[in-house]
Amino acid sequence: MTQPPASGPIGPTDPPPTPPGYPPYQSPTGRPPRKRGALVAALALAVVLLLCAGGGVTAFLTLRNTESGEGAPEPSVAVDEFLTAVYQERDAAKAARLVCTAARDQQKIRAKVAEVEAYLSAHQSPRFRWDTPKVDNETGDRATVTTTVTVTTADEKIADQDLRFTVIRKTGWWVCEVA
Repeated sequence: MTQPPASGPIGPTDPPPTPPGYPPYQSPTGRPPRKRGALVAALALAVVLLLCAGGGVTAFLTLRNTESGEGAPEPSVAVDEFLTAVYQERDAAKAARLVCTAARDQQKIRAKVAEVEAYLSAHQSPRFRWDTPKVDNETGDRATVTTTVTVTTADEKIADQDLRFTVIRKTGWWVCEVA
């Protein structure tokens, strides 16, 4: 009589076929068979999320200081240069270069310069001047600057307009809002 081997499985290694009407074969450990599809899907999802997060961080770091060129050294200087570009030089392109990227709307700036030019053609020799811009509040990278723009015509008409600017610091000071 022959003896069965001392180690290793005895009998067939594949589970027997399941007769109709019976539940499928369960492994002796009681665990269901592994599902590799769920593992692959979870890994793919993790890779996609990692790529999206990396892209978001890269975009943030790239775009956070998108101001091109040098801003003004002081908040009041930024406002003074902006007023000079709009009211004296009537140069929309120069004014746009003094405005922060978030507020840089070429059409609005051109419209303001066109408004000043229309005022010039409708009145007798108007002259624009303003008080030295005054920093009312400066906290970190944001400042509020105020000034009064005065227009005087040759026939002695005078009009004042109080303006308040929000100025931010990135690569220098940039005008971001005029109210």
